[in-house]
Amino acid sequence: MSETKKNFANGIQEKAETLQGGNKRIPDGNYDQSLAVKCINGTFVGKETDGVVSYKGIPFVGKQPVGNLRWKAPVDVVPDDGVYEAYNYGKAPVQAPGDPAAEIGMSEDCLYLNIWKSDEAPAYNKPVIVWIYGGAFEVGGTADSQYDCHNLVKENPEVIFVTISYRVSFFGFLHLSHLPDGKDYQDASNLGIMDQIMALKWVHENIANFGGDPGNVTVWGESAGGASCTLLPLVKGSHQYFKRVISQSGAPAQMRTPEQAIVCTDKLMEALGCKSVADLLKVSAGEISDAWARLYGFYQVLGIRSFPERDGNYLPLDPWEAYANGAAKDIEFLQGCNKDEMNTFLGVIGVDAWNLWANARMAEKLAQLADKEKELVESYCNDIEGESYEPTVRLFSQIMFNAPQIRLSEEQTRGGGKSYTYYFTPESSLPLYKCGHALELTAVFNHPEIDEFMGRKFDETFAKTMRKMWIQFAKTGNPSLGADMSPDGKAHEWPLYDLKDKQVMVLDEKEIRLAKEPELKIVDWERTYFLTNYYMP
Repeated sequence: MSETKKNFANGIQEKAETLQGGNKRIPDGNYDQSLAVKCINGTFVGKETDGVVSYKGIPFVGKQPVGNLRWKAPVDVVPDDGVYEAYNYGKAPVQAPGDPAAEIGMSEDCLYLNIWKSDEAPAYNKPVIVWIYGGAFEVGGTADSQYDCHNLVKENPEVIFVTISYRVSFFGFLHLSHLPDGKDYQDASNLGIMDQIMALKWVHENIANFGGDPGNVTVWGESAGGASCTLLPLVKGSHQYFKRVISQSGAPAQMRTPEQAIVCTDKLMEALGCKSVADLLKVSAGEISDAWARLYGFYQVLGIRSFPERDGNYLPLDPWEAYANGAAKDIEFLQGCNKDEMNTFLGVIGVDAWNLWANARMAEKLAQLADKEKELVESYCNDIEGESYEPTVRLFSQIMFNAPQIRLSEEQTRGGGKSYTYYFTPESSLPLYKCGHALELTAVFNHPEIDEFMGRKFDETFAKTMRKMWIQFAKTGNPSLGADMSPDGKAHEWPLYDLKDKQVMVLDEKEIRLAKEPELKIVDWERTYFLTNYYMP
């Protein structure tokens, strides 16, 4: 069992390693000017490795969210004529420990982005893909080795890749406005999404200097990152920063209400002995992290409680309605889910821990439902045969991922927008995992050496074909491949999802093929689809 899995299962807190030297100002002009790019907030000098130039740890805010800026909206950059190294990742946002990205260290000083590019022709107007990491809005960071984009650029020198950081958990999504002195903290519930918008603004204003086309930007994410990509189009003014979305296992159902958010805040306040925001500002990040880990830690108790908030201000009260009304009709989508999403969580924590968590969370969800709805859910679970965990694993796959993903295709299409929809089916060689959550990441990032959840390498031609579809979509808005450009030598015409045939692309190692959703039964339209109305957690 890997150290990450041990942390997840046992809540073991390992000492984080700090970066060996942060990025510094270069005051003497002693740098390679061919690797330097002038931006609004400074000139940044990258590193070249095997034909790929990387720029790591570029700040996309004018002031980091520390001190009195804790729980405040990100501050825009200001002009700066300085020259700076861009050699090292910034630290991960503060979170409960356990995530690989946090091993280099965590800090409230965390809002940085990273860029990878090739100098191969064309040298300008390259499509840009911006990656937003997942982690249940609780954990994550850009320094996770899985998100290194070197291999992607080597394979696709005509594209520029960017990865961005954002605040997570109690610093990114904490409701504070109900507290006695909370009126000045109305933004605290959705700071992580605001950080993403600020990063995209920086990309829009500066990426041309790296050779990118600011008019051809695709936002790309998985899990909470995928959900973020589906929420960003609902933010007023956001469409100027991107034109396409790739969302893997993430949809607008990954949100919560103000009432749900307040419950989490109040429990944290009680654990810390705080009564006001002023009290919280006096508590160290480490103390807050320790308290959160005990209450809601992702790797400690599989909390899954931090989500963006449906506040009716920054984000709509009903995102499904917004999509159906055409809020994102000018944004092109490629999105989908994995066959056995929650099996990854089952595989990591084990059967006994899963049953404890799932039974408790199921009781919470059932309490929200009307009697007829409860009967439908119970009927669904009763029809699932197999081990003790099978009914809840299937149910929570439906609630969290499968049903919301299909509903996103439905509502985006209903609103006059475009959605190319996929269903990912390869299975892990590890017990319990099947085709679980995040299994596809090593394939799309071209990191065959990382097989923590997969337990084996993907078929190389299949993985390359899938990546080519992603790249083709980012370049043209259509993921279809002709036989001449497809790594497997086969033509793959990918039609838009429509409300009649509901066609999806089945991404299977043996055969990439089209199928109609009713044939695949991705969602139970009668007994689980309605659960998308209840959102998360």
